[in-house]
Amino acid sequence: MLREERQAKILEIIATREIETQEELCRALNAENYPVTQATVSRDIKSLHLFKVNGVQKKYRYSYLKESGAEILPGKFRNLFKESVVSVRCACNLVVIKTLSGNASNAGLVLDELNFDEVVGTVAGDDTLFAACTDEASALKIMEKLNGILK
Repeated sequence: MLREERQAKILEIIATREIETQEELCRALNAENYPVTQATVSRDIKSLHLFKVNGVQKKYRYSYLKESGAEILPGKFRNLFKESVVSVRCACNLVVIKTLSGNASNAGLVLDELNFDEVVGTVAGDDTLFAACTDEASALKIMEKLNGILK
C-alpha cells in the first residue's frame, strides 16, 4: 500500500466522521482494509499536519488545514485562531499567546502559516505559544495584528 493512498484515506475518514484518537483512526483504517499500526498513524498525522479541534459528538476531533490540495480560506484560519486563543501579550521581543489547554499547537500552526516576516520562530507548549520576533517593535506589531484577528 502506498503512503499517499493511505494518507488520502485518512483525510477522507476525518472529513466524514469525528475521529478523536490515533487508536480510533487505526481501527477505521483497518476496517477499510488499510492495515496500520499506531506508530504509522502517528507518523501520518505529523506528515499531514493534522490537529485537533472541538468536536460536535466528541470532545475533540482531527482536522486539517488543506482540503483537496487547496489552501484553507483566511476566514477558517481566523476561526481556528479565535477558538484557540485566550490572550496575546508582549514581553520584549516575544509575543506570548495564551490558549485553551491543548491548543497552543493549533495557534502555532496558524501563526506559522501566516508567515509574518517579523516572526523568526515559534514554540508551542500545552496552553502557551511563544513567537520570537526580530525586535520589540516587531513584537508589538505582531501582537496588534493577532489581537485584530481576535476581534
